[in-house]
Amino acid sequence: MKILNVELAAVAAVPKQYPEITLPEMAFVGRSNVGKSSLINALINRRALARVSQNPGKTRTINFYSIDAKMYFVDLPGYGYAKAPKTEREKWGEMIDKYLYDRPNLRAIVHLIDIRHEPSKQDIQMHEWMKHYGYNTIFVLTKMDKLNRSQIPKHVKMIRTALGVGTDATLIPFSSETKQGKDELLAVIEKITFGGAEDNAND
Repeated sequence: MKILNVELAAVAAVPKQYPEITLPEMAFVGRSNVGKSSLINALINRRALARVSQNPGKTRTINFYSIDAKMYFVDLPGYGYAKAPKTEREKWGEMIDKYLYDRPNLRAIVHLIDIRHEPSKQDIQMHEWMKHYGYNTIFVLTKMDKLNRSQIPKHVKMIRTALGVGTDATLIPFSSETKQGKDELLAVIEKITFGGAEDNAND
């Protein structure tokens, strides 16, 4: 999958601000500061279309990026940022829930988890949330460049076990520094989104 043209199509806080349901969507979700904006920028070959911040909780809206006018990448607010006010955290949760509740063109969710650590309580809760809605999930394990290469298989197994997912689940180690994992993830996204009726039969 080669991405040529990208634009920020919509910034939404409520469903009426979403784009019309005309194109397939791929949503990205993860803990605050897990590297979500860096991943999206790497996939679309841009340095700063998705805003990267050292301050967790920067994304407070749902951002829709048009990908070659064929699909949307949907950047959901980060979760688990303890320093945000409780009312703000609840608002983010409601925003994510409303999006997941009724988006029939959502093909899958890219769930980012820091490869260095066991999934947090919020990571597991989000995984259960997505299972509840029946969405296909691609797990991207970020910050792999922070580990020695020999450590990576052990940490992948640790995360797989903690999430309770089998070997059929897709877990892709990724580095925003080296872009390792980028091509594999784009190939999976392309197959799920444009792979034909069989891939989308349960949508």
